[in-house]
Amino acid sequence: MTNKEKMLAGQVYDPNDEELVSEQFEYLNAMKAYNALPYGDKHEEEYLRKCFGAIGKQPVVTQPFFANWGGKHVFIGDYFYSNFNLTLVDDGKIEIGDNVMIGPNVSIITAGHPVSPKCRLKGLQYNADVKIGNNVWIGAGVNVLPGVTIGDNSVIGAGAVVTKDIPSNVVAVGNPARVLREISEKDEIYYFKDKKF
Repeated sequence: MTNKEKMLAGQVYDPNDEELVSEQFEYLNAMKAYNALPYGDKHEEEYLRKCFGAIGKQPVVTQPFFANWGGKHVFIGDYFYSNFNLTLVDDGKIEIGDNVMIGPNVSIITAGHPVSPKCRLKGLQYNADVKIGNNVWIGAGVNVLPGVTIGDNSVIGAGAVVTKDIPSNVVAVGNPARVLREISEKDEIYYFKDKKF
């Protein structure tokens, strides 16, 4: 099995493999070109399609964004929005559904390293895919860790560290993130605390 096959299968591999690094640079350069565009450039979407594995209709990715593989292993649905400084550690696959909103300074991480210092000193790495459902809102400064799934319609509160799966239709907060409450009909009346629509 090649290092790339191991990487994509979630097995331990050497991320400094010469072939991997050479391919990685190609995608990093596409990301760098997107980040260098002037705001509002008419070619933004064209450049985004070069960066990501797939991206749906009317994406907005506020510059800059950062990704280990330039976004190549990221698959995004329709009407995606991310604020500035989105960081995607996309050594593994990141799947993001439709109508997802991501606040500033969010990290979505698929890569990990062995806990054992002896193994870590060998430069080894593994990846676990991340999946984010439809209609999800991820608040500012959230970290989503390897292997996590976030269900449809959920909200992740600012500053949360998501270490395990979050079900659909809930608000989750904290470090580590935990379900605070379910999303209810009351949320269709009040948009913030006691403020009504």
